[in-house]
Formats: sequence, C-alpha cells, structure tokens
Amino acid sequence: MEIGTVGMAFILTFLAGISTGIGGLTPYFIKKPKTVYLSLGLGFAGGVMIYISFMELLPEAFEDAGEGIAVLAFFLGIVVLGVVDILIPEKETYDISSVTEEDREEKKLLTTSKLTAYAIAGHNFPEGMVTFFTALVDIRLGALIAMAIAIHNIPEGVAVAVPYYYATGDKLKAFLHSLGAGLAEPIGALVAFFILWPFLTQALIVTMLAFVAGIMVYISFDELLPLAQDYNSSHSAILGIVLGMLVMAVTLLIV
Repeated sequence: MEIGTVGMAFILTFLAGISTGIGGLTPYFIKKPKTVYLSLGLGFAGGVMIYISFMELLPEAFEDAGEGIAVLAFFLGIVVLGVVDILIPEKETYDISSVTEEDREEKKLLTTSKLTAYAIAGHNFPEGMVTFFTALVDIRLGALIAMAIAIHNIPEGVAVAVPYYYATGDKLKAFLHSLGAGLAEPIGALVAFFILWPFLTQALIVTMLAFVAGIMVYISFDELLPLAQDYNSSHSAILGIVLGMLVMAVTLLIV
C-alpha cells in the first residue's frame, strides 16, 4: 500500500469528522434562540442519516457482501448502539426542588446535547474505520463516502451545539463539544490502522457499511426525530427530514 494512498485516506477521514465543527458554528449565527431551529436541525440530521443508510450504504453492502451478511450487520449495528444507549443514563440526577421551570428545561437541553454528542461519537468511531479502509480500497468511493459523511456530520454538529448553546449561552463551548464529537472519526481511522489492519479484509470493510447504517438508523429514530418533534410541534421536523434527504440525494447524484 502506497504511503500517499494511506495519507489521503487519513485526510478524507479527518475532514469528514471535523465537519461537525461547521454545524457547531450555528450558535454564532443565531440572533434569537428559537426551538424551531433546533427542530429543523435535528430533522435534517435524521433525514440525511436515513437516506444515506438505505440508499447508499446498505445497497453497497448488499452488492459486495451479500444480503444475508449485510442484513445481519445492519441489525447488529442497531443492537450495539441500543446497548450503548441503555448503558448511558438518559437523564442527569439533580434536585428539582430549587430550580425554576426554565432551569429544568436548560438542564434537559444540556443533557440532550451531551447524549447526542456521545451517540455521534459512538457511530463516528466505526464510520472513521469505514471511510479510511474504503478509501484505501477505492479512493473515489472513499471520497464519496467522506463527502456524504461530512454533509451529515454538519447537522450532527448542529444537533450538539444548538441545545448546548440554548442551555448555557456559551457559543465557544457549544462549538468545541460539536467538534469533539466529530474527532472520534479520525480516531477510529487511527485505531483501524494500528490495531485492526492485520485482521481486516475488503469483505469485512464492506460489511461494516451495513453496520454503520444500522447505527445511523437507530440514532435517527431513537434520538434525533423524537427530539425534533418534541421541540416544535409544527411541521418543522418533517421539513428538516425532507430537506436532509433532498440534500443527500442531490449530493449523491452529483458526485
């Protein structure tokens, strides 16, 4: 394997990961916080994840790994993140007797931001391995996946930064939290290179596409979409989902 190819694979993975920081800049452009922005951003992230999972990652896994293995990997991804979701407490423990309703809402938003960051980091880690090894096998396909992941990482950054900003009013920390969630992706690539390299084959790499698809579908239906609906009861969540799917569809058609 040429050093240049390995370096390019790392660069693609790194750029895809830190794109969460772009979404993390959102608080700097919000003049007056509105829950409709949060709902729209969460819906957008869910739409992107769902579309790329069913229209790009799973079909690729079906073709190269076989339907049976791909389906197994897909549901394994759902189960794995489901277990992680159970192990991570859903709420922080705090005494509500001395806080106002506004304080309670802020604590809920802060918890939501942290849980979203954990979930995003959790699926960015194997995503980083997938992007890295796919780029090694086929640089064009690796670039396509990196671009697609970068696009869906932007609203993921929004999903972390906006609730954090609403809860704390700190734009810089909101940005850093979203950026940190994305850094799990290049870390995943490093782990793949230094530890898993001898054991990974092209078939296993392709199978991981289905695994990542399962993770992203779980995040969408368990975290992002319910929250999008909770924070705005209008059609903003549905609009975000449709826009997310549309952006991803156009991107995949162009690339």
